[in-house]
Parts: sequence; structure tokens; C-alpha cells
Amino acid sequence: MAVDRDHVLRSAASLLTRRSTATMDEVARAAGISRATLHRQFAGRDALVRALEALGIQECEAALDRARPDDGPASEAVRRLVREIEPAAALLAFLYSENQLFEGEEQNEGWARIDDAVAALFRRGQAAGEFRIDLTPAWLTEALYGLLASGAWAVMEGRVARNDFTHMIVELLLGGALRREES
Repeated sequence: MAVDRDHVLRSAASLLTRRSTATMDEVARAAGISRATLHRQFAGRDALVRALEALGIQECEAALDRARPDDGPASEAVRRLVREIEPAAALLAFLYSENQLFEGEEQNEGWARIDDAVAALFRRGQAAGEFRIDLTPAWLTEALYGLLASGAWAVMEGRVARNDFTHMIVELLLGGALRREES
């Protein structure tokens, strides 16, 4: 019987986003395969996390393509990006928390491409006068990643409604947390 690698990865992602400390035995059970079969696909947890990282990059790049970051106002492109990335947000939250395991290693080229594309979107918004210029595009990019991860965790834990995910992230990121006085 052939093992559907995509099914195994998505099953692992689903479990690990809910329980990041799940064992390889638990991952195998979630995928409906034996531990031996899982180990034939992924030599260990590090190999599994690396494969999940590749899936996360693929999901982010697809979301970026669908969001059309160069079309229309940058603020609307950010809104589209958050909406498009929402289905993969739990996986990204898991990967965001796992990145410390690979400290000191070179950044994956896929993440660098994603970082560059998102930072370019924020630069475009700054050049158009939409976004504050006192916050660097790199910081806005990291803030977006942090909000995506936090939002995904809040939704998974039932503290936030899934339907509010995009609105809350975009409004906090673009509007800031400070209440501004009306002119």
C-alpha cells in the first residue's frame, strides 16, 4: 500500500498544531499508519518538521500569489494576504514556535523569499503614504508573523472566533493599538 505523503504531512500538521509535543507514535496514529511506515517517510522528528516547513513555505507562497500583493492599495493587499493565509495559520504558528530548534542554521531560502515579498508590500504602503514610516518593513513583517501565530493559537484554543481572525489581525496591525483622537 502506497503512503500518501501529503496526507501524512497534513495529519501531522493538524496534530502538531494542537499538541506540539506529540510523539512520533501519536503522529503515526493520527495519519492512520504505523510508526515504522512513518519512519520510512521521515527518519525522525527533525525530518518531519523540515517537511512541514516545506509545506508551510508552499502554503505561504500560494497565499501570497492569491493575495496579489502588487494590486490596489497596500492595506487591501495586507487584508487579502491575511485572509488567504488563514487556512495555514495553525501550521505557521507551529513552525513559528519550532524555529528555535534550528537556530544557527541558515534561513531557508523559501522563508527569505516570503520575507522579501511581505516587506516589499509594507514598503509599497509606506511609499504610498498608507503606512507609518517610523516602523521598518522588517518590523511590520515580523509583527504580522507574530499576530498570525497568536491569532491561530487563540482560534485553536477557542478564545477567538475563526470568523474574526482576519479582522482582528489586520485592524491591530494596520491601525495600531493606540486609540487616536478624532480631528
